[in-house]
Amino acid sequence: MTAVHSLLLPTIWGWKFNLQICYDLRFPVFARNTQDYDVIIFVANWPVPRVNAWDALLKARAIENMCYAIGVNRTGVDGSGMDYNGHSQVYNVLGEESIEHPWENQNMKTVLLKKEHILKLRTKLRFLEDRDSFTLI
Repeated sequence: MTAVHSLLLPTIWGWKFNLQICYDLRFPVFARNTQDYDVIIFVANWPVPRVNAWDALLKARAIENMCYAIGVNRTGVDGSGMDYNGHSQVYNVLGEESIEHPWENQNMKTVLLKKEHILKLRTKLRFLEDRDSFTLI
């Protein structure tokens, strides 16, 4: 069986997004920034036992693609008893956490994304210019 993967890259208010699901986080080829997007968002079901991998992979996707990487993870317990603690994260181009102001309600956080941050670092650190050209078939 051959898997088909297509990118969904909407532009909203001048920001170009790459929308992904949780399993895609493990496959950097699907996240490779060949379309000059600004933000990659992973909507996920990553359980507590693998939350360290979640953090490491999200951070890597931000750094290698010189974009904001947002991971929105579920909470609660699934039907098989697996626990999910949320642990949603935002990383900037340098892999730094970008959650600015935790609210009193720990389930809600605000984040200020700055396009100038991306543009400044992409101009200073021109790594995306060295990316390989490829086509997924």
